[in-house]
Amino acid sequence: MSSGWLSALNWRKSIRLKMFGAILLSFTLTVMLTAAIQTYLTRVTSVIGYYMSFLSDTAGDLLFLAFFVCSFLFLFFLFMRNIVHNMRSLADGLMSIANGDLDFRVPTSRQDELGIVARNINYMAEQLQVTIAKQRKLEESKMELITNVSHDLRTPLTSVIGYLNLLQQDDYDDLTEHKRYIRNALNKSQQLKKLIDDLFEYTRLTSGGIMPQLSAVDLGALLEQIVTEFEPIAGEFGLKVKLEREEDPVIAHVDVKMLVRAVDNLLMNALKFSIKPGEIIVRLTLRENRIVVAVDNWGEPITTEQESLLFDRFYKAEPSRTDSGIAPGAGLGLSISRTIMELHGGCIHLYHRDGHYSFCLELPPDRVGDKNTNHINN
Repeated sequence: MSSGWLSALNWRKSIRLKMFGAILLSFTLTVMLTAAIQTYLTRVTSVIGYYMSFLSDTAGDLLFLAFFVCSFLFLFFLFMRNIVHNMRSLADGLMSIANGDLDFRVPTSRQDELGIVARNINYMAEQLQVTIAKQRKLEESKMELITNVSHDLRTPLTSVIGYLNLLQQDDYDDLTEHKRYIRNALNKSQQLKKLIDDLFEYTRLTSGGIMPQLSAVDLGALLEQIVTEFEPIAGEFGLKVKLEREEDPVIAHVDVKMLVRAVDNLLMNALKFSIKPGEIIVRLTLRENRIVVAVDNWGEPITTEQESLLFDRFYKAEPSRTDSGIAPGAGLGLSISRTIMELHGGCIHLYHRDGHYSFCLELPPDRVGDKNTNHINN
């Protein structure tokens, strides 16, 4: 049973005990007071005693019964007044919160169960404030998503439409210019496709319905294949790619397609922001039964505030840090890599110092193959 139900049951039990105690004490005091009046009133107050001597036994009994009931109710209300006042305060506080005043807080001066209820009500109001703030932030995020997607898709689409209009109107001087228009339109179309693919991949991974399809794979061989395919692209921009790996096979249970996408995103990020000519290093290590894949490169230093924003979706670095020869992305690459690692139960880190960047993909121990563990033990 949850603590909330236990608190509610304890509160109800405490109220019942206090009401029973108030009833018992009121009844006892009323009996004592009535008995004292019946015994001593006629002796002390001669006028009232003389008047009461003419009353019949039935009328006297009814009079004392009425006095008994009134005394009992008065004493019971007196003993329960503080509790009733606090319960009324709780009810008024709940009504204020229900009407939307989430800044309202009920007094928490009591140290009994009513005080616990008051603190729980205040905690509930705080949680409602947090929830509403998250919902508002989510709505703002959705609007930001629509704005960013619209802007990122409109820019290359406008260029494609412009070049196609020029070709349709035969507005070119020679075949060389004609080919240049076609080449530019094709490049913008590919950029548009890349933006759509990134957006689709991000929404697919963050929808909550995708789970990694795990299989045992040698990460060393997989990274060697990725680096080999990436070398020609890096060579076009004056960059060399080097792989540093363990001599023995490093087996991991991962979703191969997802992991390849995460590493590709890190390599493309390094390609965009590396000082050229330069070098990109891919490292595979096994640390304390955890697999770490790191991509190192050297570029222009960034601030601590910029570091904290790198993994946010749609965050883009300043144009001055980007090589003009590489088409800009949607700012989703690092965010996609982070989501992929979270789906694997792992994480992604950035270590940056004086322009040296090291993006690390870290897999948890339950993704490490048994052969790796045996190798460490040996």
